[in-house]
Amino acid sequence: MPDFRLRVFQSVARHLSFTKAAQELYVTQPAVTKHVRELERLYGQRLFERRGNRVSLTEAGRLLLLHADTVETLHQQLTEQLHTLHDEAAGRLRLGASTTLAQYVIPAILPAFQQRYPHVELTLLNANSEQVADALLQGHIDLGFVEGQVKSRDLHYELLLHDELLAVRKATAAGPPPEPLPLAEVLRQPLVLRERGSGTLEVLEFALRAHQIKLAALKVAFYLDNTEAIKAYLEAAPDCLGFVSRRALTKELAAGELEVVPVAELHLPRRFEAVWLQGQPLSTLAQRFLAHAHRSLEG
Repeated sequence: MPDFRLRVFQSVARHLSFTKAAQELYVTQPAVTKHVRELERLYGQRLFERRGNRVSLTEAGRLLLLHADTVETLHQQLTEQLHTLHDEAAGRLRLGASTTLAQYVIPAILPAFQQRYPHVELTLLNANSEQVADALLQGHIDLGFVEGQVKSRDLHYELLLHDELLAVRKATAAGPPPEPLPLAEVLRQPLVLRERGSGTLEVLEFALRAHQIKLAALKVAFYLDNTEAIKAYLEAAPDCLGFVSRRALTKELAAGELEVVPVAELHLPRRFEAVWLQGQPLSTLAQRFLAHAHRSLEG
């Protein structure tokens, strides 16, 4: 978008936070405040109400957000069409990925795409699966990557990659159990789980439901919002057990820091999926990135 002040305004309006907007745009918080004040002086209207730490849009702010989103869409379309004349790709592509994907899958495929399309500006929202889906529905991102079982009828899902959750604990002197442990025995241990809304927790919840076991019946030591935190917790708590993506365990298993605990009658396969709005075609940039992701991950 030509006017960076509108980008700043959109970010503050989306997060309802000057701090989060500064983090997203890699500028200082005073700079965010300066740009918003310039817009308020330009239009002669207050755009945000500030009450303590709470920020909300005024009526003028809601109106400006509507038009700013329209301006951004038109600018994106124009940029793509102009570069198509020379068989180039340019513009802004807003991606969103659930935590496991954002940490262990998507970053590795970004550099090659940037090298192939140097005029494309990429942003990546790191959130849980539920939040990524919501960001798509709110129009805050163009293409998402999620995990989990729950699907929205308003979104289209396409398989990206297969994955599996494994039960893990701090490595022991005796090593992993030679035979799978009974499910009941495993679930008597204190568990470290992902937070509500995460695809990881959904997969576990669905699998346990088949055994007539509810999450409320488990002994949960802690809910954490990312896999790295779970692994660090497990390394410091030898009596706890967690469920972690196989793709997130390579270094810890090789270093002998964590070990896999086989569990009888508990299989936790899952799908990593690309997701976008149902009934709406992907933009040219999103199509190119999705094709790049498939090629990279198939190799």
